[in-house]
Amino acid sequence: FGREGMYGFWDDDARFIYFSRAALEMLRPLDFQPDVIHVNDWHTAVIPNMLARLYAGDPFFADVATVLTIHNLAFQGVFGYGTLHLADLEQWGLIKPGMPGLDDIVNLLGRGIYFSDVINTVSNRYAEEILTPEYGEKMDPLLRVFRSKLHGIINGIDYEVFNPSVDTSIAARYDIGTVDKKVENKLALQKEVGLPQDPAIPIIGLISRLYDQKGLDLIANIMWGLMRLNLQLVVLGAGDSRYEEMFRASARDNPQKVSATIGFKPVLAQHIYAGSDMFLMPSRFEPCGLGQLISLRYGTIPIVRATGGLADTIDDWDPVRQTGNGFVFSAYDHWDLFAQVVRALETFRQPQLWQRLQANAMATDVSWANSAEKYIRLYRAAIVNHGEAREYSAAAAGPYGW
Repeated sequence: FGREGMYGFWDDDARFIYFSRAALEMLRPLDFQPDVIHVNDWHTAVIPNMLARLYAGDPFFADVATVLTIHNLAFQGVFGYGTLHLADLEQWGLIKPGMPGLDDIVNLLGRGIYFSDVINTVSNRYAEEILTPEYGEKMDPLLRVFRSKLHGIINGIDYEVFNPSVDTSIAARYDIGTVDKKVENKLALQKEVGLPQDPAIPIIGLISRLYDQKGLDLIANIMWGLMRLNLQLVVLGAGDSRYEEMFRASARDNPQKVSATIGFKPVLAQHIYAGSDMFLMPSRFEPCGLGQLISLRYGTIPIVRATGGLADTIDDWDPVRQTGNGFVFSAYDHWDLFAQVVRALETFRQPQLWQRLQANAMATDVSWANSAEKYIRLYRAAIVNHGEAREYSAAAAGPYGW
């Protein structure tokens, strides 16, 4: 692990298998016998497999339950047969789930799905979505087999870090009762990124990894239209060179409207959250999403597609009932996105409605407190289900028996 970067190396299977094995082996000399081991994604998903095979019959580990959290199903830890030797699991051979493309590979996340006592994803909607072929990344047949142990718990954010009332990195601190001070952050952001300082021009912030998953093709299709609207777009992110160049070109061609910073600057990110009026997240899929949670905290109104955690956390604004905390579209369509941007701009021009919308956003509970309680219940369920899970899994697997 003493190298630049965390993932994407030729020996990733060895790195994370040895890490997982070391995590188990260190427990005995530490005399620490956990009730639950909580593993995350493919990188440690082999631990439930090891407990069920390598440590079967070991009284020290007999009562240890496991929880697997899937943050993004697209990353599965797929390797060749030799990976089994690294994990000391070679004697049990390949798993044959009867799914095309999976019979002759080692899929570490798939093993975690099978052997863990409980599985969760980082939002309720994403837990439902990954049971379908559209979002299932070819794992949906296996997940449907074990759907009864699959749950969704939305992530939270740290209220001590993301708190506009105490954030020392922003130009002016504010809370739900003094949100009018937010305009000082807007003017400071406009100055920082080189855009005309005008509180009447709405700013749309975009902080993102610049990849297809984030819905940037939708933005590409309507960029010409956005540039004809009275708005400013402030972009911070890096990723696919196509999208990096798209935003650079937009900034060059529209210096009064677009600022693009390629890379990631944490302080600038805080300034964008505090200084923008709206926050754009038109994701193709989004297991949870943190950007919309932070923007809610700062009274910056999310414009999102109803997928994954975005659907769980953002309710569409209803100007009649004055309910909702953002602007939401469902179909993955660039005109639907454009329509929501226009709705947001129209609402921004009505100060009383906008202030109510900001209050709704800032009153939304996006802390870890609620989610933490749900994880406690999940751990208790894993402990109760442990021991029964192996028998259940073998019976439930049916034609996909591993």
